Amino acid sequence: MRVAVLMGGMSSEREVSLNTGAQVSGALRQAGFEVTEIIVSDDLEALLKALKPRPDVVFNALHGRFGEDGTIQGILDYIGLPYTHSGVRASALAMDKGAAKAIFAAAGLPIAAHKIIEIEELLAHDPLPRPYVVKPVNEGSSVGVSIVKAGDNRRAEIVSAWNFGAAMVEEYVPGRELTVGVLEDRALVVTEILPTEKFYDYHAKYAAGGSRHVLPAQVPENIAQSAKEIAVAAHKALGCRGASRADLRYDEDTGRLILLEVNTQPGMTATSLLPEQAAHQGMDFPALCSWLVERAACRV
Repeated sequence: MRVAVLMGGMSSEREVSLNTGAQVSGALRQAGFEVTEIIVSDDLEALLKALKPRPDVVFNALHGRFGEDGTIQGILDYIGLPYTHSGVRASALAMDKGAAKAIFAAAGLPIAAHKIIEIEELLAHDPLPRPYVVKPVNEGSSVGVSIVKAGDNRRAEIVSAWNFGAAMVEEYVPGRELTVGVLEDRALVVTEILPTEKFYDYHAKYAAGGSRHVLPAQVPENIAQSAKEIAVAAHKALGCRGASRADLRYDEDTGRLILLEVNTQPGMTATSLLPEQAAHQGMDFPALCSWLVERAACRV
């Protein structure tokens, strides 16, 4: 089978995508696939040319805007090429944090208090009681995320550095960072993320030594089971396909478990969570990549 791996792209996560694509390509070759690596830029015509002769499947290793927001998915649907991961609707919904929260709320899933604002509103007042989190509505990998705590004076600094459009302001939920990978209708394992620095930001996600992963997470069994159920329910509510990963917070003091977001294009790098969880369940990296290729589809 001929697989074209799309990597790079135009988002702030381009370097992560290049790393993901290189590792996925190696794993697919190891699994016996004929692989073509395609580095995606803003030249759509060049991409369409690179997809000729047509591969059997496209492995979408793109991250961020244009890669996991439904854009590339729509192009591949239009030309009838099966691709890995979620389709247009689920990708667009998951990438838009406001839309995703609405879907989660409608499904009865536990979410934090939040609101969408124009970033300039931060100059005038606190949109929510402190502490709260400010994050872009349409970015991934914790790009642009800040925490505003009691007593600090960072609002003007956040506004001056902002170039992401609308912002989501969300209640800061104290506690432990948990994540659960989902393969179709099966949750893998609950991982606790222990960042070596302030919080699980872009550096902690992708730098060697930026965080430590504990799996299975050392949490009560009922919390682990609930986290898995929430992850699968969120995957289904969005209409995801293939793999996704749900990020949650667990407040031990109150027993509160909160769904933060769902990633429809989980990272596939050396420090990534989904491959680590799959390996814990007996599925090595080539097998995971093969599993995704075997479930590729379009117009779904």
